[in-house]
Amino acid sequence: MAESIIVTTGASIEGYSIHEYLGFISSQAILGSNFISGIAANVADVARKDTAKLEQCREDAENQLIKTAKKKGANAIIGMSMTYAPFEAGSFGIIVSGTAVKVNKIANITDNVHKEIYVSNYYTRLVPRPVKVVLDGNSQSINMKLVCYNYNHEDIQALRCDVEYTNLYDERLVIKNVDFVFSENINLSVIESDFIQSKVSPNDLLLLKDAKITLNKYATPRGVYACNDVPLNVTLSSRRLQALKEKRGIDAVEKYKTDGMIWTCNCGHVNEAGSEECIVCGRKQKDIMTKTAFNYEEMIDRMREKEYVVEIKDVLMQYIKEIDSGVRLELLEIMESGLQYEKTRGNMKETVIEKVEKVFEDASSKD
Repeated sequence: MAESIIVTTGASIEGYSIHEYLGFISSQAILGSNFISGIAANVADVARKDTAKLEQCREDAENQLIKTAKKKGANAIIGMSMTYAPFEAGSFGIIVSGTAVKVNKIANITDNVHKEIYVSNYYTRLVPRPVKVVLDGNSQSINMKLVCYNYNHEDIQALRCDVEYTNLYDERLVIKNVDFVFSENINLSVIESDFIQSKVSPNDLLLLKDAKITLNKYATPRGVYACNDVPLNVTLSSRRLQALKEKRGIDAVEKYKTDGMIWTCNCGHVNEAGSEECIVCGRKQKDIMTKTAFNYEEMIDRMREKEYVVEIKDVLMQYIKEIDSGVRLELLEIMESGLQYEKTRGNMKETVIEKVEKVFEDASSKD
């Protein structure tokens, strides 16, 4: 038989969902002339005459049908049927037909699944800030809700937005004009929408890694407000973003930084140096200033430019005197361990850098 493809006489395939119908297809295979004597011969007569030749004819017809399906981009055929028929000049053949389709394997989800994805873009002015998408479901359907930080403490009734998901293959799924309704919110600072049905399939859910939200408009008892601003993208990795939110609050998107003229708040808003608190979220500058003067992110960026642990260690040694003595030994142990493992397990660059980042994040969380 031709290259493997799912073939069934039914209208569906257990364990798979039909993604796209590609149309009706058919093929035929004809036995040589004079295979049957007389145009009135029936199938029973033929079957008794030469079963082996009939079987070969059937396989030829089915193989041709599969080739036709694959040319259309199908990976399955449903509703396949087979008909034995006499042709002209005493020849006999088989006609095979079906519908070419594209199918996706359904994820083996027997229990409810739950996934939360932090939103990786944000607005710097006083509009409802989407901070997290929550997805719940099973093998049949996925529902979702939106969590927002409400700086103005307004009674948000509904919010219309575009939702963009990115999966592990960096493929994007964009869902336009999604309406989230907020019917019950006692806490006006962090508001959660009602669950709505999502267009994300169970298979897609397992692969999602990122979500971006673009606000179109939102409704309050005072009126409907359009949002034409372009959101900014979060620059932190998903792991570092999660760590920041756990430490500084669910609306946090940036680490505090200053150049003496301006300072960037955890909410992402850039404030004048003379401002003691952020004009968007109200955080006080003195409360979010890091107690560690050492800028480890600059060191991490330089480490990422290197290829091997021995080079990464060289970068560390250039900064070692600036690093708090409480973490120096731990960092050196990470380097030595990385050097040893790299001899037997291959490149350890990403693992070592990840451990170095975690050391500083843990130290920062204790400040």
